[in-house]
Amino acid sequence: MKNKILIIISSILIIILLINLSPYSYIIPGVFKIYGTGHSTAFLEDYTFFENRIVKASKEPKPWPLHNLYNAIELTDTLNIVHKDYKTVAFIIIKNDSIFHESYYNGYTEKSKSNSFSMAKSMITAMLGKAIKDGKISSLNQKVGDYFIEFTEGKAKQLTVGDLSSMSSGLDWEEKYYNPLNVTTEAYFTKDLKKLLLSRKIIDFPGKQYKYLSGNTQLLAMVISKAVGMNLTDYFSEKFWQPINAVEDAFWQIDSKKNGMEKAYCCFASNAKDFARFGKLFKDYGQWENNQIIDSSFVSLAINPRFQKSPEYGYGWWLSKYKNKSLFAMRGHLGQYVIVIPKDNLIIVRLGHKSGKDTDGDGFEQLFYTYINETYKMIDGHY
Repeated sequence: MKNKILIIISSILIIILLINLSPYSYIIPGVFKIYGTGHSTAFLEDYTFFENRIVKASKEPKPWPLHNLYNAIELTDTLNIVHKDYKTVAFIIIKNDSIFHESYYNGYTEKSKSNSFSMAKSMITAMLGKAIKDGKISSLNQKVGDYFIEFTEGKAKQLTVGDLSSMSSGLDWEEKYYNPLNVTTEAYFTKDLKKLLLSRKIIDFPGKQYKYLSGNTQLLAMVISKAVGMNLTDYFSEKFWQPINAVEDAFWQIDSKKNGMEKAYCCFASNAKDFARFGKLFKDYGQWENNQIIDSSFVSLAINPRFQKSPEYGYGWWLSKYKNKSLFAMRGHLGQYVIVIPKDNLIIVRLGHKSGKDTDGDGFEQLFYTYINETYKMIDGHY
């Protein structure tokens, strides 16, 4: 029996050694931080297993005002079912800039933080808009090669920051979340995101067609950080989180403790009501109270499609329609949403552990429209 145990232990150690010597050494921390915790992919609370920088909240925090019908209208039966079945942790309806409804589940509260996942991509595009407004980046046509020599030859020399924001870079990248032997997974666990991104090639001509790749946002963030001379966390806190009166500090995962880089394509941990502020900022075309944080022209560009063949995406924002009403949304893995319908001055936030299947052919899961449809049932007749 002892010999068998020794053989098993020795085999495990040999496997770990071989993995560490291979290009897949990043799998080791993944085993302990994700797979070893019983998950098959990144999860809402995983930020507690990584290094983070603190995104400092506003020195003048302003909670959302409550609507005069605050929580007076019960959730529909359908919403109660989907929240249970898909493990929602927070659901908020904001009508006319006041909280009409809020519910929390599975031990979450209004202060509970959860991983934004790809909702952070909208934040990075906003930071691009701010850097352009402040003259740190010339325009959406600024070449990435102006900041990183690795992108100055061949097809890469045509790559612009606008191509990165609109997901049309031609980057050699595969977007898979459940495959441990994939570059997206490697980006999640590597201790050197900069090295990983600078090793990737541009294999198709940039600016020609939409293809959703997290590597685009990470590279864009690297350009922004270099252009403004600050890490993303401090820049975002100073230019956005504090000016929009965020109530709570947030956390942004970084790849390593020493001089770490933010996982810009994901991994911003905050709460539902503070996430919603970003929807309001873009609903109001970059203005917060009397402060024009980013240009309205940039916001207008961001929330409209760049490519006619890909109407579901603009610059950092997902796009759709509901009963002929235009909407835009922050969207993240496992069904994280900040949905904005400007015509009705409506913001819907849903955070949770589980998403549904994409069934509408436009990149959105059917649940996305369920959240919207059921929200209108709740507010119908009150306006």
